Amino acid sequence: MNPALYEAALERISGLFGEDATGHDVRHTLRVYRMAMRLADAEGADRELVGLAAMLHDADDPKLFDSGDGLPNARAFMAEQGIGSAQTEAVCTIIDEVSFSKNGGKRPSTVEGMVVQDADRLDAIGAIGIARTFAFGGNRGQPIHDPDRDTGTSIAHFHEKLLKLKDLMNTEEARRIAEERHRYMEAFLEEFHEEWNGHR
Repeated sequence: MNPALYEAALERISGLFGEDATGHDVRHTLRVYRMAMRLADAEGADRELVGLAAMLHDADDPKLFDSGDGLPNARAFMAEQGIGSAQTEAVCTIIDEVSFSKNGGKRPSTVEGMVVQDADRLDAIGAIGIARTFAFGGNRGQPIHDPDRDTGTSIAHFHEKLLKLKDLMNTEEARRIAEERHRYMEAFLEEFHEEWNGHR
């Protein structure tokens, strides 16, 4: 990705996310960016499209911003940077197709979308994913666990979403990485429940 464009995107997302404590902070975006570029190289994807979409993928996330439809924050940034309409639309399509809540198990329509979606989903599992789950739950006032509830707790989120992500990866490299991160989450949950129930 063009270094000047990368620096401009970093400055923009730093301003947007500020001191975010939900796990959707600047560091999350940079991890997604690095993983997306790694996967892009493995898949032969367009690095410029992947880089832009990865850096802007949360710029209009409804969990974080009330920016409405149409990705206005992402579009405004690309307009300011002189990004052409075809590239802007391609990036916006990628961003639209990344979201789990919006798209569930639907595969993105391009290899670039698959790469960015995989990178974002990989950051939701494994050790980082565990940490982000409890950061988000705490920020939103959710309890850690309630054995009488199937939803609305941090532990429930593993079963609602995170444990499903391994089987939703698009690329071979992402599937390989996800296998190990998935096993780590399973081991964590086993230990969590053993401790919760006073068995260890």
